[in-house]
Amino acid sequence: MEKVFASPSRYIQGKGILKTGIGHIEKLGKNALLLCGGTTWRVVGETFNQALLDNGFKVTHVPFGGESSMDEVDRVTEIAKENGVDVILGLGGGKVIDTAKLIADNLNVPVAILPTIASSDAPTSALSVIYTEDGAFEQYVLYKKNPELVLVDTEIICQAPVRHLVSGMADAFATWVEGSSAVKAKATSMAGGQPTFAAMAIAQKCEEVLFEYGLEAVEANKVGIVNDALEAVVEANTLLSGIGFESCGLGAAHSIHNGFTALHGPIHDMTHGEKVAYGILTQLFLEKRPKEEFDKYIKFFQALGLPTTLKDLGLGDATDEDLMKIGQQATAEGETIHSMPFIITAEEVADALKGVNEYVLELG
Repeated sequence: MEKVFASPSRYIQGKGILKTGIGHIEKLGKNALLLCGGTTWRVVGETFNQALLDNGFKVTHVPFGGESSMDEVDRVTEIAKENGVDVILGLGGGKVIDTAKLIADNLNVPVAILPTIASSDAPTSALSVIYTEDGAFEQYVLYKKNPELVLVDTEIICQAPVRHLVSGMADAFATWVEGSSAVKAKATSMAGGQPTFAAMAIAQKCEEVLFEYGLEAVEANKVGIVNDALEAVVEANTLLSGIGFESCGLGAAHSIHNGFTALHGPIHDMTHGEKVAYGILTQLFLEKRPKEEFDKYIKFFQALGLPTTLKDLGLGDATDEDLMKIGQQATAEGETIHSMPFIITAEEVADALKGVNEYVLELG
């Protein structure tokens, strides 16, 4: 099988880049649709919108509906058509970004991704995660190309709540945990082929950066400053993780995240990364990784405030039936858990969810 390496055409990260980087957007088009949520609009969107206008852009601002669903994609696509836009700008978090990418793909126009939080690796990839209007996982949508431009303004990201950065770190920690398993299985990556040595090196570097700079970056985020550690972790969360997961492959951790969407209740108050964190521990448990490695992840996750027990996830009262629902969703046809080097059943997922919980409680 062919080796495939995927990446955005241009990735630019730095303090104040949304103020200084408009020229990069201009190369893509000047009749823009700006998609962002209400909070993002108040914090940065309105100012950014005016900066675009001041630089000769025509801008159609569309408030995001809240969910990266096909209904939302269809709604905004029609607005874009009516206004004849030639570039889509996705300003915000992962769901805004995934929606913007699919709209741009529908219209066959360039997309510029402008993340305001470093909570996921969505900005760089050629895929979107689509949910139902109720927030349940529905499907992955794959594209022929990655975003033309990703502008990451660390001055904005450092002002966001620490929970977003930590959630992004959890998502990024999955990169090599899942990627290494997919490599062993010789599974086809999300990019559509076997991983290159470059992709594997990037995925491994992602994990290395997180362990080395993670705690220091959190402290910088708490006081709203941009330092080398914050820059390093933002790059790991966004670029290294984005390239690593797409060009190496996903495994059980993200499927278990998707399994959590089968339940209702407090679990839906958890972020993507927080659910992935428990998915990582569950995958490590299923793989029977060495105790030293397993404990290293548990202790680091606890230092970051990530969930390591079912109670932490809001699933302290989960029944065996609930855990089976998670397992069934996680092992549904098309899930990336089938890229693991061994077969995993719904029952094994349910047992591993409990096994992690019991182990962590015994660890203390």
